Amino acid sequence: MLLYAVAFLGGILTIVSPCVLPVVPFLFTRADQPFRRTGLPMLAGMASTFAVLATVATVGAGWIVQATRWGRIVAMVALGIVGLSLLIPPLAQWSARPLVRIGMSLQGNGTEPPRVKGAFFSGSAIGFLWAPCAGPILGLLLTGAALGGASAGTALLLLSFAAGAATSLGLAMVAGGRLFNFMKRSLGAEAWMKRALGVTVLAGLSVIAMGWDASLLARVKLVDTAVAEQRLVDRLGPPTSAGKSLEQFAAEEASLRLQDEGAMPEFAGATAWLGSRPLTPASLRGKVVLVDFWTFGCYNCLNALPYVKALHAKYKDHGLVVIGVHTPEFAHERDRKNVERAIRRLGVEYPVVMDNDYRIWRAYHNRYWPAAYYVDHTGRIRYHHFGEGRYAEQEQVVRKLLAEAALAALPSPSTPHARSEQ
Repeated sequence: MLLYAVAFLGGILTIVSPCVLPVVPFLFTRADQPFRRTGLPMLAGMASTFAVLATVATVGAGWIVQATRWGRIVAMVALGIVGLSLLIPPLAQWSARPLVRIGMSLQGNGTEPPRVKGAFFSGSAIGFLWAPCAGPILGLLLTGAALGGASAGTALLLLSFAAGAATSLGLAMVAGGRLFNFMKRSLGAEAWMKRALGVTVLAGLSVIAMGWDASLLARVKLVDTAVAEQRLVDRLGPPTSAGKSLEQFAAEEASLRLQDEGAMPEFAGATAWLGSRPLTPASLRGKVVLVDFWTFGCYNCLNALPYVKALHAKYKDHGLVVIGVHTPEFAHERDRKNVERAIRRLGVEYPVVMDNDYRIWRAYHNRYWPAAYYVDHTGRIRYHHFGEGRYAEQEQVVRKLLAEAALAALPSPSTPHARSEQ
């Protein structure tokens, strides 16, 4: 039962993470309507759909990936109709009367009693598009789901997480609804507020459709919940040998002691290698290796990516090999075409191995996105870092390991901290 409590509390914390921002405009399309008949069913639809999709995604079958892809398209069309009906109802009715009737039924046009079913299905559409940030708690749940596969227990844990998120979002919707109604009564601003909300909905859909949502969220700095989540996992979660906590690594990193943390695991169970033939620890012997766990939909990963790319560009000719391990959070991140498209868009030039079945993730006992593991020239893991930040220290690690290997003269370090250590 404690794990369900951890999942629920982790969901509550999503309200202060950037990843909630894309779905907020969709939720607030009903902020002025009775919460019990509109907001609550919408949140129930969002939470249940997210839990179902995240559960079935653990199966990893191709048809599930494609079904999710088409479901996202249908969801974007339905929510686009809602945005259009808010923005320009007369034009929408003239140009696409049948579709607008569907959108108005989802939205609730204010002249008819709010429709519970429409609210639920609107929430289900949001559930197809919601991709919460993968902190330690969601990372724990998704890893457990990958290990255990689709099951009732997996679904209930993910539903607990989604219910926590729905609870905090519901409080925000109630507060937003009161503000909306106050402004409507006092300022007579209902029409322009709905138009502004329609613009926001359409803009949000455009960003999601173009795949820019994670990149934009990477630039938004809100509250970092990782430490709070890790404390919940450490105190209330199940005992595990899968890695150390963020706080433990923060304490260890202060001294930058490069200890022997075991042999580099094989890349057994890889789904596909992109940009390279399959690599093995034996073929990498004599090189310093950075194994970077990431996924293209993770905004924390995208924050760290420029620094990983910079290390590759600077030290690739001096003995460093960077390997990106793409372990997906959600179903659309399992599609090879989507991964290849993201690699091109993000300018990733080093090898990427797809880890759809979490086989490599489990071999490293990993729990986080992003996670960087540094391997010396003898094939031993000497250091690793979870999350964003400490980029100067990570470059320092690379330089120390390359110096140990004595492969070639090194260029000047990029950071003042690393330079001071020479």
